[in-house]
Order: sequence, then structure tokens, then C-alpha cells
Amino acid sequence: MNAPHQHQKKLSFEFFPTRTEQGRAKQVITRKQLSQFNPAFFSCTSGAGGTTREGTLQTIQDILSEGIAAAPHLPCIGMTADEIKVLLNEYKAMGVKHIVALRGDIPSGIGFGGDGLRYANELVELIKNEHGNDFHVEVAAYPEFHPQARSAEDDLNHFVRKVKAGADSALTQYFFNADAYFRFVDDVQGRGVDIPIVPGIMPIASFTKLARFSDTCGAEIPRWLRLKLQSYADDTAAIKALALDVVTDMCERLLREGAPSLHFYTLNQAGLVSTICQRLGY
Repeated sequence: MNAPHQHQKKLSFEFFPTRTEQGRAKQVITRKQLSQFNPAFFSCTSGAGGTTREGTLQTIQDILSEGIAAAPHLPCIGMTADEIKVLLNEYKAMGVKHIVALRGDIPSGIGFGGDGLRYANELVELIKNEHGNDFHVEVAAYPEFHPQARSAEDDLNHFVRKVKAGADSALTQYFFNADAYFRFVDDVQGRGVDIPIVPGIMPIASFTKLARFSDTCGAEIPRWLRLKLQSYADDTAAIKALALDVVTDMCERLLREGAPSLHFYTLNQAGLVSTICQRLGY
């Protein structure tokens, strides 16, 4: 069977809520630029414990009003089951049909309260129990393993639990090593997982920012890439050119070898992401 032409594979793009009217206006322009790629949906992040809740709701509202499907991130840490139910009803009333269900980062000082949810699989279960298939539920996957995982085995089992709880698909943490993605997919398929696992793609704008970010979230920058980017020091044009080549090549390989689609972490910028999508022929 021939693989479908890669352009039939829908792209999706992630934003984070902005704090200012100016930021909101800028985001409208960014989304307009990215909507030319006919996205499956735009997602919006949310701080754990409801810290950016208003901003997330506003952004989701904006996306829906632009006529594009919107997927809010819903981190369950620091929220009670009742608070989550209220929020889900709110999203449903707005016309949201897609939720990215996450555990979320544990902010310092938040203990696990009485009926707070502790894990994403409990959140997935709650959403499915309350709303059946009204929401498409997406969960996170870590091809290079979650930085807090006790072991690779433990992390895979945790992922399988989320899927068995009713997840419909998964988005991965970003990576720069396609083999890590394919190995992860093989590993979980071997454990009976058959949902689509969509690679998360991070365009590289600044090496220092990327390095800091990657160390925190456990994404590996391959040594050759790290050293090469470092050698360019402050030559932003050279960094950009290399980064675009590396990320585009990886995207091409992912689509060619079976990734169901691609999810871009835009960091609220359209430039690099647009270039990559155009190079991929979208």
C-alpha cells in the first residue's frame, strides 16, 4: 500500500496565551499567516493550577472566532475534579471539541490536595466518563522519556496507561533525533497502543534559549548539532540557515516514514514555521 501523499497529512500549531492586548493582536496576525497551511487545529497552552486560565480561554475564543478548530491544554495539577468539570463544560459551551490532557508541571508549594488529580490518565478518564466522545482527547508523549521518569520502562508504562484510559491521540515533546521517535512508536505499539502519535516540532531560533529549554524538559540536542550551533556564536543568519535545514530534513523523514502529521511549537512566531511548511511543500 502506498503511503498517502504527505500533503494530506494535516499540520497543527501551538500558541501560548499573551498577557497584553498588543500581544493578542500580534497573535491574530501570526495565526492568519499559519492558517494558509490549512491546519487541523491550533492549540493553546495553559499554566498549571489555572495560572493562565483567562488568557487560555481568551485565546481559544479568538481561534474559534477565526473559524479554526481550537484545542486548549488542560493541565490537571492543582485543580480539583469539580473545577475541571466546570472548565470542561465551559469549553464545550464554547464549541471546543478537542482537549490536550496533561498532568502539568508541579509548581513549588502545591501539594496534592484531597481530590486533586495527580496524573494525566486520571484526567483522561474523567473527561471520557463525563463527556464520552464529545472531546477528542490528546495526551503527551516523550520519545526521549520524561525528565522525571524513574526509568524508560516506567515512562512507557505510564504512557500506555494514559492510552488505555481513553486517549484518542498523542503529541510528542520536541526532539531532534527522528530515531528516538520511531523507536518510541515501535515500543508502545508493541504494548498494544494503536493511536496516532504526532511528532512535536520545535523550530530553532536561538541556540542559547533552545539549550536552556532542552535541558529543562529533557529533550536532547544531538552533540554534532550542539557543537555546530555553538561554533556560530552570535551569527544568527548561520544558526537560522542550519537549523532550518536540520528541522526540515527531519520533518521530511518523519512524514515519509509514517508520522501521521506534524505539530509545531510556534512560540507565537510564524516566520520559521512558515518557512519549514513551505519547504515541505504545504
